[in-house]
Amino acid sequence: MAAFSYRALDANGLQTSGTVESENARQARVQLRERGLFPTSIEAVERDEKRTGRVRLRSAELCLLTRQFSALLSSGLTVEQTLGALVEQADSPNIRAVLAAVRSDILAGHSLRSALDRFGYAFPPIYRASVAAGEKSGQLAMVMSQLAEYLERQDTLRRKTLQALLYPIIVAVVALLVVIGLMTYVVPQVIEVFQHSKQTLPLLTRALVFASAILRSYGWLMALMLALGIIAFRYALRDESIRYRWDAYLLAQPLLGKHLRALDTSRFASTLAILVSSGIPLLGALDAGRQVITRLPIRQAVAQAADRVREGTSLSTALRQTHAFPPLLAHMAASGEATGELSTMLSRCAQLQQNEVETRTATLTTVLEPLLLLFMGGTVLLIVLAVMQPIINMNTLVK
Repeated sequence: MAAFSYRALDANGLQTSGTVESENARQARVQLRERGLFPTSIEAVERDEKRTGRVRLRSAELCLLTRQFSALLSSGLTVEQTLGALVEQADSPNIRAVLAAVRSDILAGHSLRSALDRFGYAFPPIYRASVAAGEKSGQLAMVMSQLAEYLERQDTLRRKTLQALLYPIIVAVVALLVVIGLMTYVVPQVIEVFQHSKQTLPLLTRALVFASAILRSYGWLMALMLALGIIAFRYALRDESIRYRWDAYLLAQPLLGKHLRALDTSRFASTLAILVSSGIPLLGALDAGRQVITRLPIRQAVAQAADRVREGTSLSTALRQTHAFPPLLAHMAASGEATGELSTMLSRCAQLQQNEVETRTATLTTVLEPLLLLFMGGTVLLIVLAVMQPIINMNTLVK
């Protein structure tokens, strides 16, 4: 089937537009008239498969889409009807194109999982694995509801983290701009007066003059070198061995390491919980959970744990032997295995780790804000002292 974009008038004479899938334009007009619409224009939608396959959905868009998918399935609509309704409701052309392509694959006889596999950029591995489990168990609506809750929790954590770090970032940027402005514009004009007096300037003032001259002469070169260094570093991280060493270094840091470990543990436990509750075998859930982990040493530890589970070791023991996760995860997994409520205990662990991340982020920003203000104030104080010292010396000589 092909997709057609249309403009039409409803029974009240109001203009409406959307997308409809049909064999041809004539059949599309028939479908619209059956809905009580009077088409004024119908155009075939040209699909760029390569471009559509690389479309990325924002986290908020994916959350809303999944919640709508769950609600429509729960109301009794089929997957095909649900996708058709979502295509008509979509405001973004990218979302509309992806959903229309998925619906076309469904109409061609493909499963929803295989249709989503073509859009790996838009739908993460946990999403596609959960959909496959929902299709096999016949509980797709329930699985989509769980997915929506999972995505909303992850989006909430991401937004809280960004909001907590926004103010310190703004303070740091403003402080940097103020210092650069003082060093490149204000300080040279003030110091020039003392240089013409041919008096010996204090050490702090001479250091300020030297730093100001360096910044004015080579500031653009320093900025360029910094940008090139960042680009080169990001390019180097594409090498798996370099990235592994860098991630290991970050995880070894006292405060930052605990934060990053808790963040990955929360993602991993949430993924395992939703997949296990959806009926995915534990080894398949571990493989999907490994893909949502950011740090390579932890990802490798999950692969080692999966190998031990494949050999017959319990999940809790396999996780404990990796020494890559907080002890809480292994203890909660052991409780879940003993009571038969593994998904519930993993979900609680994920929530506890998320709470820990939020608390640590709030504490970090609470400490960081006054430190940045003190740093900015101290830097400005040094500049003022460097400017004032020659004036004080001149007044002392006059007396």
